[in-house]
Parts: sequence; C-alpha cells; structure tokens
Amino acid sequence: MEIASVLFGREEIRRRVQELGRTIAGDYVGREPVFITVLRGGAMFLADLVRSVDLPIQTHFLAISRYGGAETSLGRVRLLLDIDIDLTGRDVILVEDIVDTGLTVSYLLSVLKARGATSVEVCTLLDRSVRRIAPLEPRYVGFDCPDRFVVGYGMDFRDRFRNLSDILCVDDMEQLKSDPAALDKAHSRV
Repeated sequence: MEIASVLFGREEIRRRVQELGRTIAGDYVGREPVFITVLRGGAMFLADLVRSVDLPIQTHFLAISRYGGAETSLGRVRLLLDIDIDLTGRDVILVEDIVDTGLTVSYLLSVLKARGATSVEVCTLLDRSVRRIAPLEPRYVGFDCPDRFVVGYGMDFRDRFRNLSDILCVDDMEQLKSDPAALDKAHSRV
C-alpha cells in the first residue's frame, strides 16, 4: 500500500482557487472585504486566493490553540494572535484550509460577528461536511473532502508537508506516524 495518493493536484487547485477569487470579487463589487485566516494552515490558500480577487482588500491573521493539546478540536480554542483592525461595518471573509466539524469555525464566526462586522462569510478550500457537528454551511467551497486525513497545500502532519503543492490523501496513517520521511520519498513519485 502506498503511504499517500494525490487527492487534488496542483493545477486543479490553482484553477479552483482562481474561480473562487473571481466569484468573491463578483459578490463584493464596490466593497472592500477583510480576509482573515487562521495561521498556519490557511496562509497558503489565503495568499493564492487574494491574488485572484480583483478588489481592494485587507488581510489579517489569527492564531489559535486548542485547549489541552487535543488532536481534534471540540470548538474550545484560545486566541494566541488576534487581529488588530476594527471590524465595525466591514465585510469579513474567514478563509480556512479545511472545515471539518465546524466547531472552531463557528466559534471564530461568533467572535468576528461580535466585533461589529456587517457580514461574515466562510471560504474554505476543503469542506469535510461528512464530519460536521455545528450547523455551518461555508459560502465558498473549493472541494468536498472525503473523511480521510490530508496533507499538503498548507495542511500538515506534525508541522510537515504544508509546502506540498498537491493535496495528498494519506492511505497508510500508521506508516506516516512511524516514518514521516516516507511521505517525502513517496511524494516524489506521485
């Protein structure tokens, strides 16, 4: 069994990100939206996305930490880095690499709305809606994601593989856990 396989290739991602950017630009004509992403996973997607949005925009970053160091979020997070902009009367687009249970995103949406934003929408590259717990429907979705562990294009395993241009689906999680370098070797073949 291979350790991982390409789920979404770099060209497919590039085209879809450009489509999302054009759609957002069309939806926000005459406005100046604020794009906010959570570090580190969303940074790559945000960088490519905003280059495809032909509007005056601002970008800002949040950093969060899960309470108790849990591997998965239960929606309980702590802000480590906050934005430094007044959101009163602004249109906000929360940019995520992947929306899973929706608990963390729901929490972040409530924080941003409480700060006076006129509108807050979610743009996610991957939507793993099969795992959704919170009632959340992102407005902008790049791809539907199967209930599998993915890495690449900002998404990581133990802070590795964010720089891969493709999004890989991990087929052998045990091998990845025991030898993360095996993914580096395998990816050169995919």
